[in-house]
Parts: sequence; structure tokens; C-alpha cells
Amino acid sequence: MSAKETVLITGGSGLVGTRLSQLLLDEGFNVIHLGRKKSRSGSILTYLWDINAQTVEVEALLRADHIIHLAGAGVADARWTDERKKEIITSRVDSAKLLFNELQKLQLKPISFISASAVGYYGNTGSTLVSEDAEPGKDFLADVCVAWENAVKPFEELGSRLVILRTGIVLSEKGGALPKTAAPIKFGIGATLGDGTQYVPWIHIDDLCRQYIHAIKNEKVKGIYNATAPQPVTNKELTESIGDALGKKTINAPAPAFVLRLAMGEMADAVLSGQRTSSMKFQETGFSFKFPQVVPALKDIFERGV
Repeated sequence: MSAKETVLITGGSGLVGTRLSQLLLDEGFNVIHLGRKKSRSGSILTYLWDINAQTVEVEALLRADHIIHLAGAGVADARWTDERKKEIITSRVDSAKLLFNELQKLQLKPISFISASAVGYYGNTGSTLVSEDAEPGKDFLADVCVAWENAVKPFEELGSRLVILRTGIVLSEKGGALPKTAAPIKFGIGATLGDGTQYVPWIHIDDLCRQYIHAIKNEKVKGIYNATAPQPVTNKELTESIGDALGKKTINAPAPAFVLRLAMGEMADAVLSGQRTSSMKFQETGFSFKFPQVVPALKDIFERGV
């Protein structure tokens, strides 16, 4: 890395973006964000973009040596109405189109363009170990991921090194699935979802952020990778592991599939289906996980509050 390369992050104020920004700063990078309001927080300047209007502050793109694209409406933030489903897809696709069109117009070529995607790409794969060359699933989340990845593939035309990280369940105490899952366990009640046999392709938030940094620093990292820990666990095992990490003995109180579907509608499929994903391809680039096992990962998260 040359001195003080600049990383532009979309979705930088989200769970992953916030932690990644801090770790990038710790590594000596400059970090800038794109957002709906121009602001400065510490050393991070947020430039304006408007996805609906397809406008972006040019200075942000001129400064960017690397772009990390995390932006997209939260999949689990609201019930999947037709309008919400459209927003989940368009927020990802239209934001990528905006960046591509502006970079092309300005004849800019970032060193790397690294985009999030999700293991939902594969659909429900049961206990089969899936690698990156597996076919996409046929449900809504798979459709989202296919559209998302297709929207960023044109960045290769610019001559940028394109990396796509298909992310699993990000474990953090600051957001995502873990705080909601851990809340009843702190009171001794472990709620498995459905029959609990579905695989959860988890990853410690710091390992995920380290993967993004590894992808920036290593020219040989190119293409599509699963961003999940080497040892996926079932939903029941994850629930028990949270109890172990918290030192809590729990009574298992399963949430039946039909109850989840009544409460969540189609979105219940996201928690009732699972993917047992292989992390081997990314490890072969020289990446080493700090937290390959779920109980030590959870203990670290609860102890440090990350």
C-alpha cells in the first residue's frame, strides 16, 4: 500500500461500515463516505449522493483509490411488501449504476471496487457444503443477490479489480441478528427458529472487516468469495453457543415455522432457510481467521462489546 490511500465507503454509517471505517483508519488509510447528508465525523468526511436523482459529489470519486460498496436497504428492517422488496433491490442496483456511470463519465479507474453480496445467493442449501461456483437459488433473497452482483460486474470494464464478498450472518453486539437472538438467552430462554437444523453461515464482524482490508491490500484477491467463518453451525448450535458464551443455562423454546410465517410473512424464509458455506477460497488467498470457531467468537464480542 502506498502512503495514505483513500477508501470510499457507501453504507459507511451501517453496522459493518462503521466498524470497517475504524479498522481502516487504524491501518493508516484515509476513509471517506457517501451519504444523504454532508458531514464530518472525526477524520471521516461524508460526501453527498442521491441514488434516486442519480447524482453524486464528484470530489468523492476523484479522491477514491478504492471503493467499498455496502449500501442497500436493510433486508430484515421491515416486512416484505411488494414496495419494500422493490426498494431492497433498487437500492443496491441503482446505487451501483450511479457509481459506474459517474466513474465512466469521469474516466476514473479505482484500484479496486469491492462489493458486498450475501450467501442468500444460494437459496436454502440444507446440509450441502456450497462453494462460490454453486448455482443461485430461486427465492427472493437469491434474486436480490443475483441483481446486486450483476449490477457491479461492469466495474471490471473500467479496469478496476472487482471483488464480491457474499456475506453471512455478521455477529456483533452493536446490531444485526445477534442482539435480538441473545436477549432471551440472557434470561435463560433459548429460542431456536423452526426445527433449528438450518445452517447459519456466521462471521465475527472483525473478521469480515479484515477480509475487506485483505481484499484491498492483495492484488490476487479478485472475483467472488464467501465471507463466512470456516465452521458454520446450525441455528440450534448457535443458540446453545450464545448461552455458553454468556455462561447461561437455557431452556429451549422453539419458535415453530408456522408461527414465524404468521408473524413475518415471506421474510420468515430468510431465517428458516440456511446455507452451509465453504470459506476455503478466501483462505487460499492467504487470509487467516482470528475467530474460526463460534464460541470464542461470541465470547470476544460480548467481552469487548464489538
